[in-house]
Amino acid sequence: MTAEANCQVAADRRFLALYALAWAGATVAYVPLLTLLLPMHVDRLAGAEAVRWLALTTFAGAIVASAANIGAGWLSDLWGRRRPFVLAGLALSTAMLLAMPHADTLAVLMGLIVVWQLGLNLMLGPLSAWAGDRVPDARRGMLGGLLAFAPASGALAGAVVTIPGVADLPLRFAIVGALVVLCVVPIVLLGEEWRQTGAPSEIHAGEMARKVLRGMATRMWLARLLVQVSEASLFAYFYLWLRTVDPALPDDAIARVLVMAMVIGALTALVAGRWADRNGRPVAPLVAASGGAAAGLVIMALAQDRDGAIGGYLLFGLSTAVFLALHSAHVLRVLPNSTRRGRDLGFFNLTNTIPSLVVPSLTLALVPTLGFGWLFAVLAIFAIAALALLLNARR
Repeated sequence: MTAEANCQVAADRRFLALYALAWAGATVAYVPLLTLLLPMHVDRLAGAEAVRWLALTTFAGAIVASAANIGAGWLSDLWGRRRPFVLAGLALSTAMLLAMPHADTLAVLMGLIVVWQLGLNLMLGPLSAWAGDRVPDARRGMLGGLLAFAPASGALAGAVVTIPGVADLPLRFAIVGALVVLCVVPIVLLGEEWRQTGAPSEIHAGEMARKVLRGMATRMWLARLLVQVSEASLFAYFYLWLRTVDPALPDDAIARVLVMAMVIGALTALVAGRWADRNGRPVAPLVAASGGAAAGLVIMALAQDRDGAIGGYLLFGLSTAVFLALHSAHVLRVLPNSTRRGRDLGFFNLTNTIPSLVVPSLTLALVPTLGFGWLFAVLAIFAIAALALLLNARR
């Protein structure tokens, strides 16, 4: 290997490390908030109305997030820069995070969530496109494996800030904000910005290859949407669901369950991503992960005690961690237009935000009358449908 090639490998590794840290920080920005801190705050403010408050705030935030992610990604495409958007989004989302524990009405809380989502997606949209600009295809399985550590980082942050006696609620929000800044600032200061010329299929194979890529992208989009509906349901209502299974379970124990699922999932995704790179089979781990998610949901639907519920969630959590991380990396291979990567990834981000619009209605329709078990049964059907789409994509 030449000295120039060695330098390029070193630069790639350096960027991967910076990017993994930044994506972990971006995840810390929302995982502890949406899974623990916001539900805790809403539970204290709203009591019996907590589910309705969560549904309304989630719905309003998701609408803004959908538009903001596409818009920010598209603007960063047109400008040819990702860094300024990431920095501006970091500043705005952190400011809203610090203000949130002081909200004492539904209207104020919804307003803060909306502006927070605007800032968060101003950061997330260009940041996701930045990886597509900088990471070559041969390292995208590794990229996916590293991205799987981001949810684990978010869950770990949630576990730390909910340790009894460590901090009151406002300080918990402040600690999360500080962690986000520490993780994202390094790539803003040190990350390289340069654009690849495009995937080989875009350059050499012409319109036929682009049609194939568009078909693959469509199947990948639908499969992720189906899995994300399941993931978003547990993301928003995991805390309240475990409370129905075992009302005596403490906050820090719930946070530890989240951490365990995410850490196991991250390690599994790293191994699966390396395997996919070496064997040229990026879809196979996604098939296995969607099947594991369906199995975990079935176990959760049938669970009658704390151990069964936690066991089912661990299987579901590690499976979705693998799926979402490796899916994000594989999507960079199948986008048909590299010059509009930020915009296209924004449309893929709709698979993250549309579930937040669907889940409140689905939850309110099923849980109050039939319970969480029926909700999980419906979600298992969605995961099986994603499995069928991915089997077709693999062929």
